[in-house]
Amino acid sequence: MNICVLSFFLQFSNQHNAGARGWQPAVCKMAELDADLDHILPSSVLPPFWAKLVVGFVSLVCFARSYDGDFVFDDSEAIVNNKVAGVVGRADLLGALFFLLSFLGYCKAFRESNKEGTHSTFWVLLSILLGAVAMLCKEQGITVLGLNAIFDILVIGKLNVLEMVQKVLHKDKSLENIRVLRNGGLIFRMTLLASGGAGVLYVRWKIMGTGPPAFTEVDNPASFEDSVLVRAINYNYYYSLNAWLLLCPWWLCFDWSMGCIPLIKSAGDWRVTAPAALWLCLIGLLCRALCSADRHRRRILTLGLGFLIIPFLPASNLFFRVGFVVAERVLYLPSAGYCMLLTFGFGALSKHTKKKKLIAAVVLGILFINVLRCVIRSGEWRNEEQLFRSALSVCPLNAKVHYNVGKNLADRGNQTAAIRYYREAVRLNPKYVHAMNNLGNILKERNELQEAEELLSLAVRIQPDFAAAWMNLGIVQNSLKRFEAAEQSYRTAIKHRRKYPDCYYNLGRLYADLNRHVDALNAWRNATVLKPEHSLAWNNMIILLDNTGNLAQAEAVGREALELIPNDHSLMFSLANVLGKSQKYKESEALFLKAIKAHPNAASYHGNLAVLYHRWGHLDLAKKHYEISLQLDPTASGTKENYGLLRRRLEQMQKKDV
Repeated sequence: MNICVLSFFLQFSNQHNAGARGWQPAVCKMAELDADLDHILPSSVLPPFWAKLVVGFVSLVCFARSYDGDFVFDDSEAIVNNKVAGVVGRADLLGALFFLLSFLGYCKAFRESNKEGTHSTFWVLLSILLGAVAMLCKEQGITVLGLNAIFDILVIGKLNVLEMVQKVLHKDKSLENIRVLRNGGLIFRMTLLASGGAGVLYVRWKIMGTGPPAFTEVDNPASFEDSVLVRAINYNYYYSLNAWLLLCPWWLCFDWSMGCIPLIKSAGDWRVTAPAALWLCLIGLLCRALCSADRHRRRILTLGLGFLIIPFLPASNLFFRVGFVVAERVLYLPSAGYCMLLTFGFGALSKHTKKKKLIAAVVLGILFINVLRCVIRSGEWRNEEQLFRSALSVCPLNAKVHYNVGKNLADRGNQTAAIRYYREAVRLNPKYVHAMNNLGNILKERNELQEAEELLSLAVRIQPDFAAAWMNLGIVQNSLKRFEAAEQSYRTAIKHRRKYPDCYYNLGRLYADLNRHVDALNAWRNATVLKPEHSLAWNNMIILLDNTGNLAQAEAVGREALELIPNDHSLMFSLANVLGKSQKYKESEALFLKAIKAHPNAASYHGNLAVLYHRWGHLDLAKKHYEISLQLDPTASGTKENYGLLRRRLEQMQKKDV
């Protein structure tokens, strides 16, 4: 938004100067219509190159703090773990880019024409195409076609709505003589826009279907209220909050759901004044835009309000339920309209006062404050810890904020603090199954198995298709030696998520504990089929086959695994053990050395290589690796015993030589 403020401030400077010397088109030979468009969308007072340079420099200042920041929040799913295209993380910005290109293309359709009232069909069609691309990036991009229509009728067509309404009310016969209503070019363009919009929506419907996404009450609680009045009041309160974020973007939060904004359920709630204030302002602006005698003022206000309102409509809950209460990203495009209105307001004010320097100072102050806020917010997005903690002061009642703070703490190893935040998330939202699941996992790791089982059982009762909670419940039940219940939990998890390699892996571990070796191997094989890089499943298959004396099969599985995961040192180690037992010493030695190179501080790697050398008869090398292993892990009893045997043998050999 700060860049919009800057660019429109440059326009304000131009308007301010125009008041002193009169309007001068940027190009002297420009057609009359082109000059008229420039008056509606004025260029900056600076030459284009310098204007772009200033805007680019300020944008760097705004966002320089986070250019090398971490991938945070939903970046993990949208970018880091997304293999089809990570560009989805730029959906809102790309949608805004093509939205603006579509609008500028529509303006170009009139610039390319030499006669007033005519247009370039090529640019109209290109504008529709760019609008379709904007919609493919973000659904709200389709609204650019509506903006183009409003722009065409009210700004290009110069329709005076007040005059037309008056003629309709008085049944004036001259109504049919209104020029815009008899403009064949306008009707043709409206037909193209309507047909293009319908076609784009049809293609979208064919690809994605008509069913809306499934949202829960915590995502948008007002939309689940039975009372139409309560829904309407809260929707309007949400609009006022969005307007406030445009005016004063100080309280920003990465997520506004889960109790962040309590519902208004009483007329005595002081917050009902906010929607009233918003509508008073909007109605005032609309009246000025549609009824002002000043044609120039009418057209600029209309365009500013069009940019402010039309792109916001898909997020308004008017046409369908949306999955959020407030989402700052949907204000990218409306912020352009806000900046137009702000600039026009300061420009109009400067014409009616002699304190022009004071007004310029106020505008620069607003710009500076917004840039400062952007710099601060950019720093908060550098990493998840700062981002999540910044939300605690804005939305202390938001369970998701506490959940994310807890998750971040758990990822950094601070389980005690993480438990506190997870408990608070569950307190704020007693049905928050993801918080229960994560809290249950931590309690399981701390061996607090009874409470972990209670939490996970509650989570699956609340959401019976929560596969991850079923799997974690199975792990806890397995630890409690409740094997039948654990197997049932694993099976239920797989029922709800058929492609669940980690669950098959844990099911295999359960079967291995029960000595059901064939079932264990089958479960692990399923895990590797679903996830070929599942190293733990491959390793367990090799070890189980090795322990049961199936060395040939263990070797085959090990070689298959290394073909798929060639740099996994744990697989090298397991296969090296099998090859050593099969007396394939040379190949076993090569794998042990390769594993040690990848992970030199693994005591077991050195210890087992020493055993290989011991069997092979390379006693000096065996002694060397036994000693390295014991340096890394002095408590390894098996290595101590083998090292003692080797030393006695070496002493006997020395005595024999003597």
